[in-house]
Amino acid sequence: MREDYDIHALNPRKNPYAIKQSKQEPTNMHQKPTDELDKQLENTKPEQLAGYYKENDKYMPDDEKGFYYYMKDVIESKNILLKDIYLQAGVSEKYGSKILSGEKHTKNRDLIIRLCIAGHFSLNEINRALKIYEMSPLYSKDRRDAAIIVAVNNRKYDMDEIDDILEAQGFLKLSKEE
Repeated sequence: MREDYDIHALNPRKNPYAIKQSKQEPTNMHQKPTDELDKQLENTKPEQLAGYYKENDKYMPDDEKGFYYYMKDVIESKNILLKDIYLQAGVSEKYGSKILSGEKHTKNRDLIIRLCIAGHFSLNEINRALKIYEMSPLYSKDRRDAAIIVAVNNRKYDMDEIDDILEAQGFLKLSKEE
């Protein structure tokens, strides 16, 4: 059984009032390859969707908190502190925690990418986070996205270094403009 903190206490070290909860059910972010689910859907009839959902619910993100749980799980696996992610991504802890928890929503795709890069996410992890947040994943046919993909694939997680790569190609920086 896992111990998780209250959804509003993203950083329990900063919040001495964080309430520990025992989760009976694991988060909805179990891993099952999407291609397996796609293959299963190929033979599914519309009247069988309820059964498909019931059987595969644990592999699907929760509409409300899917992004939070996904980000939390990946960040925990990287052993990186949230405050360090917020600092590297160029956002305040207050605003960053509101974005992760779903209390606030952003249309700024670069912000989500910055949070992922600051968390040392792989390309697949970044794209999954973007999809869960209902944003388009990094796309290799987009020249700016291609530059970001190359940086991530080469494990370049320093925002200044990524900005240099982007600017050298004539693109806008990823980091927040001061």
